[in-house]
Amino acid sequence: MSITAAMVSELRKKTGAGMMDCKKALSETEGNMDEAVDFLRKKGLSAAAKKSGRVAAEGAVAATAEGTVGALVEVNAETDFVAKNDAFQSFVAGVLDVVLANQVVDVDGLKNLAYPNTGRTVAEELTHQIATIGENMSIRRSLRVDAGQGLVSSYVHGAGKIGVLVELQTESTDQRVAELGKQIAMHVAAAAPQYLDRDSVPGAVVEKEKEIMRVKALDSGKPEKIIEKIIIGQINKYFGEVCLLEQAFVIDPDQKVGKLVEALAKDLGAAIKLNSFARYQLGEGIEKKEDDFAAEVAALSK
Repeated sequence: MSITAAMVSELRKKTGAGMMDCKKALSETEGNMDEAVDFLRKKGLSAAAKKSGRVAAEGAVAATAEGTVGALVEVNAETDFVAKNDAFQSFVAGVLDVVLANQVVDVDGLKNLAYPNTGRTVAEELTHQIATIGENMSIRRSLRVDAGQGLVSSYVHGAGKIGVLVELQTESTDQRVAELGKQIAMHVAAAAPQYLDRDSVPGAVVEKEKEIMRVKALDSGKPEKIIEKIIIGQINKYFGEVCLLEQAFVIDPDQKVGKLVEALAKDLGAAIKLNSFARYQLGEGIEKKEDDFAAEVAALSK
């Protein structure tokens, strides 16, 4: 198939690899973007482990928690100017309150609920705000977490750029549990784990990582008999990078997050389980349209 400048540009954003390397990867994989990413990683030309798009959307992420319940939302706008507008911020806070107070399954269900103190639904209030502010807006996603027994902690970073919820299951009511939840939420914002633990990593993802490691080891001339041992070490390192419980704690890198939870549980004499987490980063996976690929086209034609 024909490899376009737009495809090359997209692959460059995902991987950080050079333009000609991206063009070759797309040619070798017949334009398959995911396979091209893997091709570059196998060649050691890309350090990308995450395939989410470059953050580009404006708006705000908001999070809150009250006892055993927490809520997380992302509302998008067209410009940063509107995102900082008091009316927009007030609307986001209202949507967050609705999520916190209701069992919300998805955004469509959320839009049918009553928006506080207006006599309108969330969808109607969204339309009202669009008309009032004069810019397109959308509720992109929402999440409600109910710990049942335990607590939910929240954290918002960068004036609404990142929002986090952390769920801890425990019978303890000690204040140190809440403090731990807050610290872990801050860690999640900074370290961006992809999974809770290694059991949460899909088998297909693990096998793909192992294959990439195997190809790179073979290409570097490592003896085949020691490659499996190398892969074991590298896959454990991979788990330490992407799994929350195995990550080095950002506040004290000498401790793993999982060990931190175990230590407090032992100190309090009560079971504590880090049950789940959620992290929204504003605009992740959304890319603004780029209209001018003239530079890429000119370079590719040489």
